[in-house]
Amino acid sequence: QVQLVESGGGLVQPGGSLRLSCAASRSILSLNVMGWYRQAPGKQRELVASITNSGTPIYTDSVKGRFTISRDIAKNTVYLQMNNLKPEDTAVYYCRSRWGITDYWGQGTQATVSS
Repeated sequence: QVQLVESGGGLVQPGGSLRLSCAASRSILSLNVMGWYRQAPGKQRELVASITNSGTPIYTDSVKGRFTISRDIAKNTVYLQMNNLKPEDTAVYYCRSRWGITDYWGQGTQATVSS
């Protein structure tokens, strides 16, 4: 079993920044991959960024150059630094991990970009 707890969402103006955190209940080096997904109202959940257990990051095109995924192995935590936020980034952001063949999801954290 893996528990994931997200934090760091909130309300920010366009051009602002947020940092999301995802704390895992086990070593993130034991997980195949950890990623951030988002779901906006009326839209499907989509991958935003992921990081493999070797540390390789992957980003969806719409966030490249603005978002950075990173990790703190000692804290079993993965971060998503979101800069130059746009209204279209508004969504519930979810952390996902895969342990073995099972996917685990966090409860989600709301990020709202609005003036």
